[in-house]
Amino acid sequence: MKNGTRLAAVDLGSNSYRLEIGQVDHGQIHRTEYLKETVRQGNGLDDARNLTPEAMQRGWDALARFGERLAGFDRSQVRAVATQTLREARNRDEFLLRARTVLGFGIDVITGREEARLIYQGVAHTLPHTDASDRERRLVVDIGGRSTEMIIGQAHEAEVMESYRVGSVAWSMKHFPQGLFTPAAFQAAEVAAKAVLDDALGTYFPDRWDVVYGASGTIGAVGDVLAAAGYEPGLVTREGLDWLVDRLLRAGSADRLRIDAMRDDRKPVIGGGVSVLRAVFDLLEIEEMRVAQGALRHGVLYELLERDDVVADLRTATVARLAARFPVDRAQVKRVGETAASLYVQLNPAARGGSTTSRAGRALRKLGWAAQLHEIGAQISHSEYHKHGAYILDNADAPGFAVNEMHALSQLVLGHRGKLRKLESALDDDAFVSQLIALRLAVILCHARRDPDLQGLTLERPEGRRFIVGCRPGWSALFPQSAHLLREEVLAWQKTPWRVELSGAS
Repeated sequence: MKNGTRLAAVDLGSNSYRLEIGQVDHGQIHRTEYLKETVRQGNGLDDARNLTPEAMQRGWDALARFGERLAGFDRSQVRAVATQTLREARNRDEFLLRARTVLGFGIDVITGREEARLIYQGVAHTLPHTDASDRERRLVVDIGGRSTEMIIGQAHEAEVMESYRVGSVAWSMKHFPQGLFTPAAFQAAEVAAKAVLDDALGTYFPDRWDVVYGASGTIGAVGDVLAAAGYEPGLVTREGLDWLVDRLLRAGSADRLRIDAMRDDRKPVIGGGVSVLRAVFDLLEIEEMRVAQGALRHGVLYELLERDDVVADLRTATVARLAARFPVDRAQVKRVGETAASLYVQLNPAARGGSTTSRAGRALRKLGWAAQLHEIGAQISHSEYHKHGAYILDNADAPGFAVNEMHALSQLVLGHRGKLRKLESALDDDAFVSQLIALRLAVILCHARRDPDLQGLTLERPEGRRFIVGCRPGWSALFPQSAHLLREEVLAWQKTPWRVELSGAS
């Protein structure tokens, strides 16, 4: 990427929304602007796990302000990611529909493990690079508003990643509901946090890491307070945490808390955040934690910088791993993929060559991934295997992919055969429908599990919601079963807003 290129990352966190803008300079990204808005969306989930109207409005207002600042940025220069609150929210689609509009860019809801991977990338890229630092085994901890991520890695490679549903906003709401600090409240909060984090003992035990880094909100805020109190800057220790809890208990409540270097917007959630942090220290026998400068948004920025190579390779590896975990007929998925690609480029010539620098090229790549995975559900049962495959993709850990990206793949797998009514909402997306028709036709043409004869076979979309499949004279007589299946496909699309017509296959 050229020096001087501007990149932007938007982090829709449970406590705060953040916008980080940086400029590329010889493979590094230097901050040019940083905006933070305390939205506290994590406390806007009701008992049914729906975002309240007020919580949604706070988010939309913040994103509208970010969107104004991002005016003029190209889509390839911006990525927005959403974390635990929107992973949980049952009405997230309602929120995201307007959120994407006011921001002006797409928003990816990422899984907990994908969030952890990006956090590690952000920390690793902002640490000094020396032979010694690249050899050190790192434990990275990030306590967010509704989740805590833990990662073990070395250099730029995250090796073990997990996300736990415990965070500063959730724990403050649950254990410090009126903002009151009492010994009983801290004890209950820490015990509850340990109960959630207990699984980490078997994975993150001290023998597996040399140095601990703490990233983002809670840990950064604690580090600032301790430094202002005379403790070593950039370091959080057990002694420092004990001192801080003592100060909170003396204050008695968040409203009466007066402490140097703590922002007012941090006070309402500091009780829950410190409780979780002390639980992490106790469980993993941590004596000191270094405050990292990097965070989730920095990981997003560096992946924008390296996206064409690093992330493409990561996603390709993820797809290959899924295909290997649920073994498929490799020859069949290869021929289906090649056939689908040849049909898709007829609809979208800009995709020819598969360059991922264009939207068409990226769509072609996703179509190839769907073809590679379209039969994975057969390992569960051949009956309705497309439904099993879609379920797998919607629930699998998939490094490099956002939740909505995996869902788009799952919808292609779900829709590659059978009735189309199950895809009703997705059929409003023209780009998705073009991928879907190419995949469905490829599966039909490859039904005999041998290479199809595509000579003279065409696919076009002349106007509106209409596709025309053309065949050379005599093709139907040579391939009567394929011709029959194509006629059945015409009937399937008649029950949707789209139409498919045959030319030469009657």
